[in-house]
Amino acid sequence: MPVFAASLPPRLSTIPEGSLKRMNIRDVRNWVWGDALELLDQADRLHRQFFQPSPRAAGGKPVWQPPVDVYETDRELVMVIALPGVEPDNVQVAFDGRVLSVIAERPLPGRDQAAIRRLEIPYGRFERHIQLAGGGLDLMRQELTNGCLLLLFAKGV
Repeated sequence: MPVFAASLPPRLSTIPEGSLKRMNIRDVRNWVWGDALELLDQADRLHRQFFQPSPRAAGGKPVWQPPVDVYETDRELVMVIALPGVEPDNVQVAFDGRVLSVIAERPLPGRDQAAIRRLEIPYGRFERHIQLAGGGLDLMRQELTNGCLLLLFAKGV
C-alpha cells in the first residue's frame, strides 16, 4: 500500500473510436484547440490552488501553500517542496511520524518608498501540512537547494 496517495486530475478527453471518419480537418483542429485550452485552464486552476492564501491562517495572517512533488519507492519516500527565494534559516520542518509540517517565510524585499506596480510572487508565511499514512517513516535528510526543499524519508523503520 502506498504511503502517499493523491487523486490525479481527470483524464483529457479522447477521440471516440470511429469518429475520425466523420470529422473533417477543421473539426480535428477545433478538437485539438479545445483540449489545449482545457490544459491551460487546468494549469491555471492548479496554480491558483497552490499559490493562494490558505483558509488556515496562523494568527490571522495569510498563509501560502507551496507546491509539492512526491516520489515513492519500496524503500523511501522523497518530497520536493518549491520554496524559491526562501533562506535556509527561514525554514522549519517538523515530522511527528504521521504529519509533516513545513513552515517557511519569504519576506517582501524592502524597497523604501517604492510603489508596487505588479506583485505576482507570493511573499510572507508559507505552510504545508501533509498527512502520511501507514507510519514507519524516518526523516533521513533535508536540504534546501536551488529553491527546493528536498526531504528524504526511509521506509520500514
